[in-house]
Amino acid sequence: MLVAAAFCPCPPLLVPEVAAGAAPELDALRAACVDAVGVLAAARPDRLVVLGPADEAGQGPHPQGALGSFRGFGVDLDVPLGAAETVPGRGLPPSLAVGAWLLSRTDWADAPVEALGVARPLARERCAATGREIAAAAPRVALLVMGDGSACRTVKAPGYFDERAEAFDATAAHALGAADLAALTALDEERATGLQASGRACWQVAAGAAEGADLRGRLLREEAPYGVGYFVATWS
Repeated sequence: MLVAAAFCPCPPLLVPEVAAGAAPELDALRAACVDAVGVLAAARPDRLVVLGPADEAGQGPHPQGALGSFRGFGVDLDVPLGAAETVPGRGLPPSLAVGAWLLSRTDWADAPVEALGVARPLARERCAATGREIAAAAPRVALLVMGDGSACRTVKAPGYFDERAEAFDATAAHALGAADLAALTALDEERATGLQASGRACWQVAAGAAEGADLRGRLLREEAPYGVGYFVATWS
């Protein structure tokens, strides 16, 4: 059963070493993410699952100790998932590497950790079914859900400006903050893809996991500093 969830954005810029001189711009966002992960620890789960959008190579399960690396972003930094030692195998996709970094910032040692790379175009029905399977896997399950909102808030955004982006992000932020499962499930897949909203599928997996759990939500942070919607929320 799902007992808690934390929702965080997943730009590699969240890692100060990657952001370099721009790091202070995201200090408040980082602090909110650390607070959100603290809610997961307080729930004392038996199992923590980190969800993050992934391309084909990064999709599927990743075990505790899987390595997240930021070398592709010009930084000599590797972070294992929830463990001091790495395990052999494929590396984590960037979204899950950021999740592993967040756990390392909180010295996570409360429960076994694993991760799941979620295909961005995964259909909402499959998202919900995946969430139910995760929630049923242990008596007390927590989720760390990585993913961004639209990438089209300004002309300098990665996806350029789209007038639909602000409304999409407002709907997503409200749904995350209110733990509104129906509103999350109703997020339009095609619109999310068009707006480059990487978090849509992961949020819908979380909505499936939370069915029947009667969790309350709280929005800790909402901003779009680079034309990308970043939200931090908790369910407990």
